[in-house]
Amino acid sequence: MTVQMRGQKMLLGGQWVGRDEVIEVRDPQDNSLIDTVPAASKDDAILCIEEAKEGAKIAASIPVHERIRIIQSAANYIEENKEKFAYMISREGSKTIREAEKETARCIQTLRISAEEARRIQGETISFDQMPGSENRVGYYYRFPIGIIAAITPFNDPLNLVAHKVGPAIASGNAIIVKPASVTPLSALMLAEAFEQAGLPPKVLSVITGHGSEIGDILVTHPAIRMISFTGGVEAGENIIRKAGLKKISMELGSNSPVIVLDDADLEDAVESSISGAFWAAGQNCLGVQRIYVQEKIWDDFRDAFVTRTQEYRVGDKQLRETDMGPLINEKEAKRVEKMVNEAIEKGAVLLTGGKRNGAFYSPTVLTNVPDECKLAKEEIFGPVVLLYPISDLDEAIQKANSVEYGLQAGIFTKDIDKAQKAISQLDVGGIMINDSSDYRIDAMPFGGVKKSGLGREGIKFAIQEMTEPKVVCFKLTNQ
Repeated sequence: MTVQMRGQKMLLGGQWVGRDEVIEVRDPQDNSLIDTVPAASKDDAILCIEEAKEGAKIAASIPVHERIRIIQSAANYIEENKEKFAYMISREGSKTIREAEKETARCIQTLRISAEEARRIQGETISFDQMPGSENRVGYYYRFPIGIIAAITPFNDPLNLVAHKVGPAIASGNAIIVKPASVTPLSALMLAEAFEQAGLPPKVLSVITGHGSEIGDILVTHPAIRMISFTGGVEAGENIIRKAGLKKISMELGSNSPVIVLDDADLEDAVESSISGAFWAAGQNCLGVQRIYVQEKIWDDFRDAFVTRTQEYRVGDKQLRETDMGPLINEKEAKRVEKMVNEAIEKGAVLLTGGKRNGAFYSPTVLTNVPDECKLAKEEIFGPVVLLYPISDLDEAIQKANSVEYGLQAGIFTKDIDKAQKAISQLDVGGIMINDSSDYRIDAMPFGGVKKSGLGREGIKFAIQEMTEPKVVCFKLTNQ
């Protein structure tokens, strides 16, 4: 499949517009030019927000049944064109075509759940007579949309992570401005086309393409923006928090996800699940398996099986169905990963396999004996690199797993329910997967972390809670 280059336009306040200054979108596999998108200016960002003010009023007035119809229609459009969406995800990003197909399917699911949750935005009655002197009062609360949401999205899931912000925003009656990653904006623009085809009124959704250095601060600081939903790195997230002022903030940031494998685990399942969790999307996954703690009794068997399976991983052309892993998002990122690995090896880490770079490609890599002071051990790698550690028991594994500043998700493989429960209660994370990789997620569950992994929760129902506010209504009755 090919997509003809035509110079994409951005959706700004209900109008598709182009600009003389453009951003090139290139395939990280061979650096070939896919298309161009407008490089929005500060004035474009301000105009976008002004149009969204009207969009917020329009969105709030859309009846719930119509919100449901629009979101379901957008999901239908994507399903009817799923091959085109998957191709674009794979072409502009790092995912293989098989990974991109799964992302497309998840996007459809995300939107369908959003449509369902639109009918469940509910309040409840309040017993005002619990307070002495308020026997003549009755009332309730309901939830109302907050207004305009600015969504800043990353490159690694260029369709579904946009849908995770757009779907709940529209379901809850808000206007939303999406600023996609400048290296992967095309999937977000295709999602906007889906909503336009579905009959979403103009000005409710904008997708503004541009450099964060040019338009980011306006979206973050403008007082009309009532919420920022950001997915990305810790440093950028902290900068947003410092600048944002008094508005709602949802942050899904980095991780350094641990997996614990105890000696009673299903070894084959633990290896296969962890391999997928480590190398999905070339390791550019906030949930990706980074550290694996293996009980000493099965250490040799697990290490050997994991290395063997890693060496079998097929790296190459993203569009070939037999390919397991493609390139990183660009050569700069591959060099960053290469530098982190080389630093660890210089400090005493042992390279078991991988450690080779070819342009934007970096081979699936397994290390052991990684010193604690290495950046690899403490920071998010965001690349296809896994660290293996032998541990004596569960207590040591929990202590080491909690020793970093992140806490998104973790995994543990064991058949012992008591040990599983101990890990559940003591691991300092936002989610724990039992007998599964740390990267397991369904789109309906609450998703987010603790410590430097973020603030708030995504997952449609939970995002809607963030995107709405409760309003209390109380009636004082005079004739009772």
